[in-house]
Amino acid sequence: MGTLHKDPIRRRVPRGLGRGMVGAMAMSGARQLLVGLGLIDRTPPEAVLAEGAPSLLRSVPENRRTALVELAHWGYGGTAGAVYSLLPARLRSHSATGPVYGILVWAAFELGVAPALGLAHAHRSRPAERVALFCDHLLYGVVLGDPPKRPVPAHEEEEGGGSATERPV
Repeated sequence: MGTLHKDPIRRRVPRGLGRGMVGAMAMSGARQLLVGLGLIDRTPPEAVLAEGAPSLLRSVPENRRTALVELAHWGYGGTAGAVYSLLPARLRSHSATGPVYGILVWAAFELGVAPALGLAHAHRSRPAERVALFCDHLLYGVVLGDPPKRPVPAHEEEEGGGSATERPV
């Protein structure tokens, strides 16, 4: 097959931001299930705000705290998605890159963020919780990852002004 469609950074970064936010939203849904099943006590964004920035959380009315937690998580997910979009196209085009990136984000939280903020999560061993959070970061990476490619018909190639033979679905 030919070369991949060249996607300028001014389009890639907002797309990565959006895909990262949607990935974080998917994680939020999965985490509500995990909390409901008792596999995790509370979500990492709740822990980060409650333990890492308690004054910020207290400054928000109690009935708005869930919204703050979600917005913070979506913002973090979007930022990580924008960073992902800066990876070379050749790397992003592999189907495993998104899931691996999601796992690296999980590892950064487990090994860096949680201990640095002194979160209780970092000091206790709950294998089921760790596996659950690993899986939801894997989900994030799947959502974030490069979409499947489809061949571009010759007439679209000419209209697009490029020599690309594949484009995102």
